[in-house]
Amino acid sequence: MLTIKNLHASVEDKGILKGIDLEVKAGEVHAIMGPNGSGKSTLSAVIAGKEEYEVTEGEIYLEGEDISELEADERAHKGIFMSFQYPVEIPGVSVTNFIKTAINETRKAQGLEDMPANEMLKKIREKSELLEIDRKFLSRSLNEGFSGGEKKRNEIFQMAMLEPKLAILDETDSGLDIDALRIVANGVNKLKGEDNAVVVITHYQRLLDHIVPDYVHVLHDGKIVKSGSKELAHELEEKGYDWIKQETSA
Repeated sequence: MLTIKNLHASVEDKGILKGIDLEVKAGEVHAIMGPNGSGKSTLSAVIAGKEEYEVTEGEIYLEGEDISELEADERAHKGIFMSFQYPVEIPGVSVTNFIKTAINETRKAQGLEDMPANEMLKKIREKSELLEIDRKFLSRSLNEGFSGGEKKRNEIFQMAMLEPKLAILDETDSGLDIDALRIVANGVNKLKGEDNAVVVITHYQRLLDHIVPDYVHVLHDGKIVKSGSKELAHELEEKGYDWIKQETSA
């Protein structure tokens, strides 16, 4: 699904990623962990194609296609979805209208006509029920006045509607209480399948109690310094990141 080879990236001429190699197969959930400043959010932004980051070396492949030179919207149309740590508010644009536009823009890029209105409404109804979202919520302006939990649940709803091949959740647990965390995690678990893949970026092991990863990777100073099973996350919770730093410098 996703293959990253020797990825180096910088922002404002400062090197952040220093040789990332990663392979994520369809049906897998990978967790990226690491201390502040290790490069986690930069990695997610570079995969998604955010323009302020410059790739100085390496390649990114989605289903065997090199997407390194594609713009962010082109990558989205190819099936990459990114849930942001701080979702943007868009007053005057309802959740429903936003998602209709997003779906139809993707269809247009694929040479398809707009999704018929009855099909769109049916899909909205199915996905909102799946994620236990009140229909009144969908008529509100996008993220305006939303709580942290509502913003994150809305992003998972967008993910459900867009049905991406690769979903990147960038610190989606940030600022969530335990109930909101459980709702978001349940949504992700319902949506993951054999034909898609999920990359979860987090500081904390607590999210991984709810979204159980197949693999855990630890970033430190722009490199993946350790990979393992879900047990690695528990080890990090117990020992902290200093243990990894000491191990890699030994």
